[in-house]
Amino acid sequence: MDVSKDTTQTPAPATAVPDDAPPTVKRRLRVITLIATFGGLLFGYDTGVINGALPYMTEDLGLTPFTEGMVTSSLLLGAALGAVTGGRLSDGRGRRRTILTLAVLFFIGALGCTLAPNTAIMVVARFVLGLAVGGASVTVPVYLAEVSPAERRGALVTRNELMIVSGQLLAFTSNAIIARVGGESGGVWRWMLVIATIPAVVLWFGMLVMPESPRWLASQSRFNEALDVLKQVRSQQRAEAELAEVSALAVKDEQEKLGGWQDMKSTPWVRKLMFVGFGIAIVQQITGVNTIMYYGTQILTDAGFTADSALTANIANGVISVLATFVGIWLLGRVARRPMLMAGQMGTTAALLLIGVFSLALPSGDGRAYAVLAMTVTFLAFQQGAISPVTWLMLSEIFPMRMRGFGMGVAAVVLWLTNFVIGLVFPSLVDGIGISNTFFLFVLAGLFSLAFVKLYVPETKGRTLETLEAELKARYS
Repeated sequence: MDVSKDTTQTPAPATAVPDDAPPTVKRRLRVITLIATFGGLLFGYDTGVINGALPYMTEDLGLTPFTEGMVTSSLLLGAALGAVTGGRLSDGRGRRRTILTLAVLFFIGALGCTLAPNTAIMVVARFVLGLAVGGASVTVPVYLAEVSPAERRGALVTRNELMIVSGQLLAFTSNAIIARVGGESGGVWRWMLVIATIPAVVLWFGMLVMPESPRWLASQSRFNEALDVLKQVRSQQRAEAELAEVSALAVKDEQEKLGGWQDMKSTPWVRKLMFVGFGIAIVQQITGVNTIMYYGTQILTDAGFTADSALTANIANGVISVLATFVGIWLLGRVARRPMLMAGQMGTTAALLLIGVFSLALPSGDGRAYAVLAMTVTFLAFQQGAISPVTWLMLSEIFPMRMRGFGMGVAAVVLWLTNFVIGLVFPSLVDGIGISNTFFLFVLAGLFSLAFVKLYVPETKGRTLETLEAELKARYS
């Protein structure tokens, strides 16, 4: 099928064509989603496992509060670099090949952390792991967004968020089990870390037989290959209609030379979109979500739980994250993105305020411990049920096709650097001003985030990526 000619006409929207695909085609789309989201599972496990491993690692490696922060945040610094590198690589070499490379990095990083003999090697290995986490945070949502039909994009892209929180739950659960079985034996944290090598192997072998993104193929003028992939996940009629829409935009983007830093700086509407993307990324992080994901066990210990009880209680955070993400997937099919993001901001800000109040006002003991646990669970319900799924979904949607990986990569750099700074300074903040005042700072940040979403974030629900690109170009030009 030659679609490189006669691209001046605007094709009919693909969403106007019903997708009456046979069951085998729908099953193929489910398999692609499952395999690709193993990248999200690894993202979740490798960021969550430090929560329970850190106390044991601290004793074995002789960590100080500063080196604790370095071990935790070195992954985040690596993720910032991995996000922009992964985004650039996925635009240049393809989404599928990039995910295969990331699977290798996941394996090497996890093995390096497991075998680390000292703090320096641990920091380096966590940085390598971060490269993989950052690359996956960009490439997997973009891959899913570009493979998904418009009407199912929200649900399918958010499956990656479900796998992230499932990975975190797996980390919290395995940490608790290994700690109880291993007790105080030296190196128990190494068993917690080595588990991550298994899904890395599954991801690599699985992606060997997955197709490339049809939109990436179209952006490289490989239209026949793009059509072949679309036929795997759409009905024949829908695949042809969608390719006509995609190819017309691909030729237009090629003429405009969209694709990198220079284009971002010289194209006003793209610059404005980058500003929005940066804001969405920062909004997701300054809720303080990863202070609970990385330091949740310590927060609960400070609130009054014993060390073993805190590890077990922290599983509740993982469970509610998974359940809330299921709710988020359901809501995304029924509720607009922007109001959902604002509702999540209001819920997390209120929960953080109450964590600070309870930590300040209640005496140490079971009452304060369970009150803080209840609020961390409430916080995660709003965060994982609204803010996180909408964040990764919108970042995978808003950028032009030829620079979608690059644009999301740059926005993810901002996200991971914000995460890095928070992960690095949180232990020092708690040590310096106390846990209550630290959470009050996050409350203040939440109010600024709410104002930003209300003023600047566009709605993206219910459009094909091509229609959305045209709308955003008109809005910001």
